[in-house]
Amino acid sequence: MRLSDENMSRFHHPVTMRAIALFEAAKAALVLLAGFGCLSLLHRDVHLIATQIIKHIHLNPAHHYPHIFIDAASKVTDTHLWMLASLALTYAIIRGAEAYGLWYEQRWAEWLALLSGIIYLPIEFYELAHGVSWIKVSAVVINFLIIIYMAYKLRRQLHAPATAI
Repeated sequence: MRLSDENMSRFHHPVTMRAIALFEAAKAALVLLAGFGCLSLLHRDVHLIATQIIKHIHLNPAHHYPHIFIDAASKVTDTHLWMLASLALTYAIIRGAEAYGLWYEQRWAEWLALLSGIIYLPIEFYELAHGVSWIKVSAVVINFLIIIYMAYKLRRQLHAPATAI
């Protein structure tokens, strides 16, 4: 089923789709870097590193949140780090594939963007309910705009009349 040129021109926005693709690629790259960061901690004293970070940014290790961070770091094993790096790689591959598909306007990537955006909304609203920040608000707004755009685009494609080949 192909869309006519007239129908495609009504809702075809390559700049918007490319911007979303770049956004997804940036998320993939960021998570991939975090995965490499996990691997850089292999065979190292993560507790000591966490304590040094807390002291470097002039926080008191005895206070509640720094203490939670240091306590969590003391329980990290190489297995945990490998698992986190593997999850980061998996996430980056999925986001990278989505970015590639969106760049080339593949319908499967548009569905993936729509569904993955919807999946994250409850988490983002939960985070907003526990404290508002410009990062959280930006994440919700960007995600919501991507969901709206993808839903609109996919709906238009589904309802567009087929042309003869």
